[in-house]
Amino acid sequence: MPPSLILACLWFVTAGFIALTPTRDHHWRAAYVLIALGIPLLVFVFYENGPWVGLLVLAGAMSILRWPVIYLTRWLKKR
Repeated sequence: MPPSLILACLWFVTAGFIALTPTRDHHWRAAYVLIALGIPLLVFVFYENGPWVGLLVLAGAMSILRWPVIYLTRWLKKR
C-alpha cells in the first residue's frame, strides 16, 4: 500500500478518535487542525495515486468534516 494511503488511513482513524472525545467548542479546534493536516495529505494522495483515489479520499474527508463544508457552502452562496 502506498505511503500516502497509509497516512490517509491514520488521518481517518485520528479523526474518528477525536470525534469520540467530548469538547467544549464542539470539535472546531480539532477540525481546523485536521483540515490543516488534511489538505497537504490530500495533495499527496492525488499525486501518488491519481485522481480517482484522491476523489474517494476527498469524499471520505468531507463526510467526516461535514460541518465545515456545510458552512463553507452557505458562505459561498451568500456571496
